[in-house]
Amino acid sequence: MKMKKLLCIAIAAIMVLALAACGGTNTQTSENGDPSSAPTSDPAASPSSGASAEAQYVVGIAQQMTHDALDAATQGFKDALNEIMGEGVVEFRDGNAGGEQSNCPTIVDGFVAEGVDLILANGTWPLQAAHAATGDIPILGTSITDYATALNIENWTGTVGNNISGTSDLAPLDQQAAMIQELFPDAANVGLLYCSGEPNSVYQIETISGYLEEMGYTCTPYAFTDVNDLSSVTQTACDNSDVIYIPTDNTAAGNTETIANVVLAAGVPVVAAESGICSGCGVATLSIDYYDLGYTTGEMAAQILKGEADISTMPVEYAPSVSKLYNAANCETLGLTIPEGYEAIA
Repeated sequence: MKMKKLLCIAIAAIMVLALAACGGTNTQTSENGDPSSAPTSDPAASPSSGASAEAQYVVGIAQQMTHDALDAATQGFKDALNEIMGEGVVEFRDGNAGGEQSNCPTIVDGFVAEGVDLILANGTWPLQAAHAATGDIPILGTSITDYATALNIENWTGTVGNNISGTSDLAPLDQQAAMIQELFPDAANVGLLYCSGEPNSVYQIETISGYLEEMGYTCTPYAFTDVNDLSSVTQTACDNSDVIYIPTDNTAAGNTETIANVVLAAGVPVVAAESGICSGCGVATLSIDYYDLGYTTGEMAAQILKGEADISTMPVEYAPSVSKLYNAANCETLGLTIPEGYEAIA
């Protein structure tokens, strides 16, 4: 019995030692040998593989048509958001109306149905469609000349209010009129070529004609309906004008080759309100930078998405500067010499 009792005690002691040894394998020791300063293996103290990803936003872009100015504005908008928010944080839905006003509501309605976080309306028609489609989703316009005209706002204060703000591509019309006077002081008749279906073009034509008439010019508007009568209306303008002015008109901007074929053959110079039109059919322009305009709009979008700004109180912003540019090839074709202070369009 005594031997059995001693044997049991020995076995128990061995088991205790074995358990202690097993427990010791879970103890981590720091480089200085102090177990108390060793890193912990507690999952709560280390990054989890299931950590939440960065917040994602969906932005719908409704662009009126494809041409250099609108394309540059869209690219600037995207670049600003990607740089500020981070690559991949914002997902873009691109919609292009192809110059058809009836396509704009379809594009915007799709964005509203999806529940996008913000809509960029690049052009007057997309802005009008977005305004009609939603009063809840933030809408930023760009390449909009005059918001009061586009949205039928009376007593314009500089802020749209509600869920709309954005940027304007309005260049100083008085300075554009002065450019015409500088380049063509001996001209008598100025033809004003524009699309009758674009409210912002109508606004520019009505405004600049006042400045030009004060300078002694006779101004005649020549309105085309769409691309189908653009060539014939342009020819009529050439037959009766010494120089032609084209505002920031999207239809004209998308069809500069058609205009160029008429005006260059007729020997009539065109002063354009933006560089894209000038590079296609003009001789000179006082233009904003549409990429910069789009970038500014993207900065505004980032503030809205991050909750740093209330769109209802955000005033419409304008291009900070304009540039005097000329089309060297068209000037050479027409035998024009441009004075100093103008930069050739690349």
